[in-house]
Amino acid sequence: MSAAKPELKNWKEYNRKRKELRKQWREEKLIKKTKKEELERESRNESKEHVEGAKCERKDVCTVSIAVPGSILDNAQSPELRTYLAGQIARAACIYKVDEIIVFDDKGDVTESERKKIRKDDALGEGRPGCLQLARILQYLECPQYLRKYFFPIHKDLQYAGVLNPLDAPHHLRQMDESPYREGIVTNKPIKVGKGSQVNVGLLNEVHVDKVLMPGLRVTVKIPEEQPNPKKLKGIIVPPNVPRAETGIYWGYTVKLVKHLTEVLTNCQYKGGYDLTIGTSDKGTLIDEIEARSLKYRHCLIVFGGVVGLEAAVDVDPNLDVDDPSLMFNKYVNTCPQQGSRTIRTEEAILLTLAELRTKLVPKEITS
Repeated sequence: MSAAKPELKNWKEYNRKRKELRKQWREEKLIKKTKKEELERESRNESKEHVEGAKCERKDVCTVSIAVPGSILDNAQSPELRTYLAGQIARAACIYKVDEIIVFDDKGDVTESERKKIRKDDALGEGRPGCLQLARILQYLECPQYLRKYFFPIHKDLQYAGVLNPLDAPHHLRQMDESPYREGIVTNKPIKVGKGSQVNVGLLNEVHVDKVLMPGLRVTVKIPEEQPNPKKLKGIIVPPNVPRAETGIYWGYTVKLVKHLTEVLTNCQYKGGYDLTIGTSDKGTLIDEIEARSLKYRHCLIVFGGVVGLEAAVDVDPNLDVDDPSLMFNKYVNTCPQQGSRTIRTEEAILLTLAELRTKLVPKEITS
């Protein structure tokens, strides 16, 4: 009996120490979990701030936006031509450095018979097939080639994307191209907690940034010239308007989908809204009557009509009660006087209008 007592005492001591270790382990686990949740919360907040920052006013850059009806795709004779038509609009926007393309529905409210044809998209929202396809192709072409496989899975709207001419925009950089800025996607590669994120920017090596961001987010990265280790690049996350604001280089356009013409004019992403709105129609003022460099703007919006013209879009808009569309715009112009064809297609009108207005528009910051 006396020999068993020391063994019992040692066993109790052993159990006590084990309980203390388990308690300590649970506390450490709880601390790590709390810290991880805080970091994830900060990551979500930083990701949200970055996305919201992309929508904020471009403080140092004057902008030009165009609005195009999605119904123009319905006039194309085949799926290939629908795709190519969208590509022509993207090319025109890139050539004339358009900052924003708004796709609007010019067919009015959806009827019960059309309800089955309406499609939903997580990123773009709800709309008629033509509007969604036009917006998706415009987004696809604006995205740098090395990022498309991450943001654009196989989709019927992009079935004939192979026929599209590339935009070859300045931010569509090749691997050997040198640039202080690059578009990238935040990867899900493991990294120490709180030590930032890895971003794929189309180079051989990924860039390490100090911000903790959610994987799958598209970001604009500034890569300083001086790098201690070329194989371990370091960069800084910046708002997408910074490359143009700092260097003047064109950095692509954004795409927005809205339901009515009213939303085009009222739902502006820039602070203060559009200070110069231009409607296009063969019933408008002749472009030759507008003096050169007389249209001063901070944020300019140019609206184009569809197959039946801009007047028809005004008529079917449930939020509008005007007979004269020219009353809705600061300028209502005919950019191709004495046209030989009865009609000018929208993709042709965009090129014609942007070419004619190039000598008429002047950013306010230049005149100040």
